[in-house]
Amino acid sequence: MTEIILSILAGLVLFLFAVNNLSDTIKLAIGDNANKWILKFTSNTISSVIVGIIVTTLLDSSSAVIIITIVFVNSKILTFRQAMGIVLGANIGTTISSQIIAMDIGKYSPILLLIGFVLLILSKSERINNTGKIILYFGVLFFGLFTMENAVEPLKDEAYFLEWLKKTENPVTGAIVGAVITLIIQSSSATVGMAIILSKKGLLSLAGGIAVMLGAELGTCSDTLLATIKGSRAAIKTGLFHLTFNLFSIIIGLLSFVPFVDLVKYISHNAPIERAVANAHMLFNIFGVLLFIWTIPFFEKMLNKFLPDKA
Repeated sequence: MTEIILSILAGLVLFLFAVNNLSDTIKLAIGDNANKWILKFTSNTISSVIVGIIVTTLLDSSSAVIIITIVFVNSKILTFRQAMGIVLGANIGTTISSQIIAMDIGKYSPILLLIGFVLLILSKSERINNTGKIILYFGVLFFGLFTMENAVEPLKDEAYFLEWLKKTENPVTGAIVGAVITLIIQSSSATVGMAIILSKKGLLSLAGGIAVMLGAELGTCSDTLLATIKGSRAAIKTGLFHLTFNLFSIIIGLLSFVPFVDLVKYISHNAPIERAVANAHMLFNIFGVLLFIWTIPFFEKMLNKFLPDKA
């Protein structure tokens, strides 16, 4: 059992290391372009949402995008209204990584590691070096997932672990588990990734995987809220909007849990369970954005009243 836990931890550390460095390296590779896109194409709510989706997909981190947005709001480069649209878009953009994780490409991670390493070692060009780093970190990310996937295999025979996982069948319990794990490891992508892996190995049901995913959406608010400490009122309101949006979405998700699971089954049809969990992640966030995008004026007014800008 100790060997299993250590292998899972090793895979998780590799995944988190890759996610953190991947975001920073991509930002370095594209220079100030990400910042320019955010500033240039946020004239209205719809365009702000699209920018949030695109930049989050590129940086592979909704937290990074929302934190950048909070920094811009704090610097008065972006308005609170513009930031709200980007936050909504970032929640959709982060589901792309779930779709990638659900693909069985972990076994090919050594190829990415080799290509990235060769580019990093042989080239003196900074641009090619950054490209090599990006490929290398993707390789580390997928190798971390592959390590965790192999590590959890023996857990099928562990009665205690199976009993514990059965508790996630209860949507509220599963959501709490997902939220706590995300609070600890500070990565909703890693939590959803683990849910996908456990589902793939038959250790977690579709309902359990979806419940854990819902909790991860709440847990991911912690680091963005931390970014608002000592920030302006507008920056704090941006963090609170992210929390409010995720909290309300999760409550609606839990209240409509059974029909939502049935919808995911219907849409996923004969797709493997890991793909169904990834589909649930995407559907949940898309539905949440479609529902909340029309309420932005209301939430803007409410949060402005709750935290009025200082004169």
